[in-house]
Amino acid sequence: MCVQGIDITMEKTSAPGDLSPSQLIDGRIADLGDWRGETLARLRALIREAVPEVVEEWKWRGVPTWYANGGIVTTGETYKAVVKLTFAKGAQLPDPKGLFNSSLEGNVRRAIDIKEGDKLDEAAFKALVKAAAEANAKKK
Repeated sequence: MCVQGIDITMEKTSAPGDLSPSQLIDGRIADLGDWRGETLARLRALIREAVPEVVEEWKWRGVPTWYANGGIVTTGETYKAVVKLTFAKGAQLPDPKGLFNSSLEGNVRRAIDIKEGDKLDEAAFKALVKAAAEANAKKK
């Protein structure tokens, strides 16, 4: 199977270390095969548009993670009912459109839970991703 021009055929015997993080993320999107995969793919595209130099990683036994300027920008977790984008430094980011709707009680992280059928303000999301990358740059 090809996703975005990359062969993501995964044999059950292949170790995750045999694939790049981007290929593992492609595989996750394809394996989901439903609205969650479509949502994760769209969010990934928006992250890449917002911060073209973003680096993709595969962390914690299967969590797509995007880094810029030496720190985590966001993670992309998929659950049965939501796709969750957790921003490592979300509590310090401006969120004028109120995208953060989860993990609001902490002093550091903030998250966006997206349910099937939810509409995301893509411009506000990209601004949040840019702000997260800039926050990492300020910590250097």
